[in-house]
Amino acid sequence: MAQAQVGTVAVLDKALDWRIDDAAVPYPAALARMDERVAAIRAGRAPETVWLLEHPPLYTAGTSARAGDLPAAPSLPVFTSGRGGQFTYHGPGQRVAYVMLDLARRGADVRRFVGDLETWVIAALARFNVKGERRPGRVGVWIDRARDKGPGREDKIAAIGVRVRHWVTLHGIALNVDPDLRHFAGIVPCGIADARFGTTSLADLGIHVQMAEVDAALKAAFTDSFGPR
Repeated sequence: MAQAQVGTVAVLDKALDWRIDDAAVPYPAALARMDERVAAIRAGRAPETVWLLEHPPLYTAGTSARAGDLPAAPSLPVFTSGRGGQFTYHGPGQRVAYVMLDLARRGADVRRFVGDLETWVIAALARFNVKGERRPGRVGVWIDRARDKGPGREDKIAAIGVRVRHWVTLHGIALNVDPDLRHFAGIVPCGIADARFGTTSLADLGIHVQMAEVDAALKAAFTDSFGPR
């Protein structure tokens, strides 16, 4: 699998390893690589890691996935993920960030970690003059679409699903840059069926950027969200 960039930045008192793949990574291969890295982090043999990548078109099922949220004959391959949450879509044009941090060194607070992921995405979106927001009871990052779609309309631009093993985190975020949004219609995304809530992307909002620009924004915003405590 092709790897475009590897870099490190100082976070806490150890290096943070940034890995960026420039070719779509098959989902099973990604799970295996995450498992290996998380075991190495826990054993002290590897630094904390943020891995930025894309997947081929597919659906993943979290630990709370409901069978009724997926058609009997799904249009894309479906994988069990082990992360929290329900069904979501991954595919080209979506920046997936797998965040592998040692929470034992960062306060051992899973709820705060999820909040930090949201803060991170919101800060990165702000660099493109996009206002991402939190919503109580709906994990992820949302865009208010009342102005162009009507009162009460909101679209999700980034999904969050995590798993924690021995206080080391797995999985992370999926930020829609320019994916084929039609694929989200093949599932009930994140179990949210309310017609007021849809899915959007930077391109759908009229923001056309390269993935490298998104990666730069995520890197620049990371320390503000996850830096020294």
